[in-house]
Amino acid sequence: MRPPARSSSARALASLREPRMQPVRTMKPSAMSKRKLKDSSAESAECISQVQKILRERFCHHCAAGKLFGMEQQYRHLLELLKRTTVHGESNSALIIGPRGSGKTALLNHVLKDLREMEQVRENLLEVHLNGLLQTNDKVALKEITRQLQLENVVGDKVFGSFAENLAFLLEALRKGDRTSSCPILFVLDEFDLFVHHKNQTLLYNLFDISQSAQTPVTVIGLTCRQDILELLEKRVKSRFSHRQIYLMNSFDFKQYLKIFKKQLSLPAEFSDESFAQKWNNNIQHLSEDKTVQDVLQNLFHHTKDLRSLHLLLMLASSAVTVHHPLLTAADLQEASRQHSTDSKANIVHGLSVLEICLIIAMKHLNEVYDGEPFNFQMVYNEFQKFIQRKAHSMYNFEKPVVMKAFEHLLQLELVKPLERPSARAQREYLLMKLLLDSSQIMDALQVYPNCPTDVKQWAASSLSWL
Repeated sequence: MRPPARSSSARALASLREPRMQPVRTMKPSAMSKRKLKDSSAESAECISQVQKILRERFCHHCAAGKLFGMEQQYRHLLELLKRTTVHGESNSALIIGPRGSGKTALLNHVLKDLREMEQVRENLLEVHLNGLLQTNDKVALKEITRQLQLENVVGDKVFGSFAENLAFLLEALRKGDRTSSCPILFVLDEFDLFVHHKNQTLLYNLFDISQSAQTPVTVIGLTCRQDILELLEKRVKSRFSHRQIYLMNSFDFKQYLKIFKKQLSLPAEFSDESFAQKWNNNIQHLSEDKTVQDVLQNLFHHTKDLRSLHLLLMLASSAVTVHHPLLTAADLQEASRQHSTDSKANIVHGLSVLEICLIIAMKHLNEVYDGEPFNFQMVYNEFQKFIQRKAHSMYNFEKPVVMKAFEHLLQLELVKPLERPSARAQREYLLMKLLLDSSQIMDALQVYPNCPTDVKQWAASSLSWL
C-alpha cells in the first residue's frame, strides 16, 4: 500500500522544521593572515638554516664544535700537558696513538680551542703544523716551519751549515728575555710515522732535543696510527723523547653508539626556537627507537666503529631536511645508507661500453677457471672470441686493435692492474694482469647497467667459461 499523500500544509510545516542547507561561502585570506603565513615560513626557514649549520659543524671532524666521546681522560691529560707549556713555559713531547678515525685530530683540536679561550694563553702560543704526507723531507719541513713562524725575512739569504743550526737560529729569533717570558711553540706532526723515514731522523732528533733543553719552551705532539712507532725511532731520538703516549681506541658498544647517534643529532637547549628544538629532539628520540634505523646503524657499526663514517651517514641524511621536510625520517637514513655504501668501482662499470663489459666478463670467467691466477690480454681476447663464435654474433665481432684499445681503457680506469711495471721490450698482449673487481661487484653492476644485451647477461651469469 502507498503511504497517504501529505497535504500542502503538512509539507510546509515539515519544511519549517527542517534546517535549510546554507551555501558554503569561501573566505578569501586577509592581508593579515597572508602576512602571518609569510612570517611563519620565514621563521621555519631560519630554523632549518640554523639546524644545518649546527649539524655541519658537528660532523666536520676538523671542527672543534662537536662533542668528544669516550676520551675524557685523554682530553684532561693533553690539556694539562699543553697548559704547562703555555702557562709555565715547560717543554715537553707526547705521541697520540690510535687507529684511523679514532678521534686523534678531533681531540687535539678540542684541546687547542679550549687553550686559546684562556686569558693567560690567548695570543701567547705559536703553532706549527706539519704533515708527513706533505713535508716529505727535512728541507721541505724546515721551509714550512719558517713560513708558519713568519720568519722568511729574518732568514733571508743566510747559509747554514746544518739543519740543527738553521732550526736553532729560527728559535733564537723568537726568543725574548728569559725562558718564562719567551713565546711557547707547539709543533704538531701529523702522520708522525712518515717523519721517521726522513734521512737520519734529523728533524725528530732536533725537535726532541730542543724539547729537553732549557731554551725556548717547545712541545712536540705527534699523531700516528702505528702501534709500534717507538720501535721505529733511532736510539738517539728515542732517548730524547719523553715517552708520553696517549692511546685512543673506539671501545664503545652498540648501546653507546646509539647514544652518540642521538647526541650528534639533538639540538642544544640554547637553540633560538624552543618549540622547534623540542619537536626535533622528540623526533630524534623516536628515530633511535625505530627498528629500521637501528638496522641501518647496526650494519654500519659492524662494518666500522669509525665515527667519521657515522658523521658522513648523518650528513647525507640531514641534507634532506628542508622547509617542506623539516624533520628527519627513517627513509632519509635508509637512502643515506644506500648512498654511503655505494660501490665506486661498480659505478664506473655503469659507464662502460658493451665491448668493455664483455672483456670484464671474460676476465671474470678466467678468474673462475684458473682460481684467481693472473691472466694476459691474449687469454682475455681468446675467451671473448669463444663467446662470439658460440653466439654467432657479428655485432660483437671487433678487430683485435679495437679490443686492445678497450682493454687499455680498463687499465686507465684501474679496473685492471698489471702485476709488474711493463718494460719497453715487453709485448703488451702477454703482460700479466689482475682484475680489481670481484664476481659479486660485476653481477650487481650488470643488474643496473642500462640496456645490457640479454646474451651478455646470460654469459656473465653462467658458472662455467665457454671453454
